Amino acid sequence: MILICYDRCSTCKKAEKWLNEHDLTFTKRPIKEQRPSEDELKDWHARSGLPLSRFFNTSGQLYRDMKLKDKVPMLSDEELLSLLASDGMLVKRPVLVTEKAVLVGFSEKAWTEALL
Repeated sequence: MILICYDRCSTCKKAEKWLNEHDLTFTKRPIKEQRPSEDELKDWHARSGLPLSRFFNTSGQLYRDMKLKDKVPMLSDEELLSLLASDGMLVKRPVLVTEKAVLVGFSEKAWTEALL
């Protein structure tokens, strides 16, 4: 399992704590320093079953600064993947990548159903 996260993110801290409390082994990957590639994002998107718009960190400063709220719905999947891959801070976090699932954001209920 790979936990893609940002150390200063409170939701990422909650997710990491939850994984540790349930004795789940994972590798931590810092999203800012090791941002996801377009190929990774394409794979995660396909495996998650979520729309690409759900991969955006809509509460992030960069998202707001770039005024993406109105732009994202008008972009193609290729443009969205390119944009997400351009800066890890645009990606909603945490992202948990397992052999069976890709979970975007932390929900104790969803993670419990998927992992326990």
